Amino acid sequence: MTETGIHYLDASGPEGMRLYAIGDVHGRHDLLAAMHRRIESELEYAPASDWRIIHLGDYVDRGPDSRSVIDFLIEAQKRDPRNIMLAGNHDIGMLEFLADAEPDGLFMNYGGVQTAQSYGVDLLRDGHWFGKAEAIARGHMALVKAVPRSHVDFLQSLAFSVSFGDFFFCHAGIRPGVPLDGQSQQDLIWIRDAFHDHPGLFPKVIVHGHTPVPEAEVRANRVNVDTLAWKSGTLSALAIDGGDKRIIAVQGKAL
Repeated sequence: MTETGIHYLDASGPEGMRLYAIGDVHGRHDLLAAMHRRIESELEYAPASDWRIIHLGDYVDRGPDSRSVIDFLIEAQKRDPRNIMLAGNHDIGMLEFLADAEPDGLFMNYGGVQTAQSYGVDLLRDGHWFGKAEAIARGHMALVKAVPRSHVDFLQSLAFSVSFGDFFFCHAGIRPGVPLDGQSQQDLIWIRDAFHDHPGLFPKVIVHGHTPVPEAEVRANRVNVDTLAWKSGTLSALAIDGGDKRIIAVQGKAL
């Protein structure tokens, strides 16, 4: 520990608790299931006294099977509440679209087509968004009917951050200079430059996704595990066991 915060090299998880933080999934149910199999195998062959699997958000949009991702996460949480799910901006964007069919919002412009298709709803006509307000409304109504109530409840239940030991987990990052317990939900799921460009240490090491990188990025003050899984076919996670930290990844088909 330094006067200004925690350096990654010095950071540790809680004694006796192994942590896994999984990056952005974006509809890649195949990769999420493979990552869980990898983690379950590790826990079987190298047991830990306790553990948490922390999912860093962005479960929906862009990839082909958002519906199955949410089904998988709901079942994982029912099976063991040590599976922790945090909110990403795309998850909140889906909720916002279900509440109000905004034609220029995140969902309509950044992967919501694929999410709707996973629920059996086609929001495209001849490869383009419906251009008329009434057509958008019809597509919206169809999606509202198609999304199970359990999926809406799941998205509404997502926390925005969690902390264990010397690590603070969230989707996008934090606002420098603001206490961890005072961070805004907006920053936790959206922030980029002000967080990425901050040269100093934070009170804890921030583990996040949101901004894709070719491979997991480990800095003194933060770890980014968003490796563009939906397109690259690589889903990454940070594993923490006491002072031992390592990146793990599962590979699948690139899209």
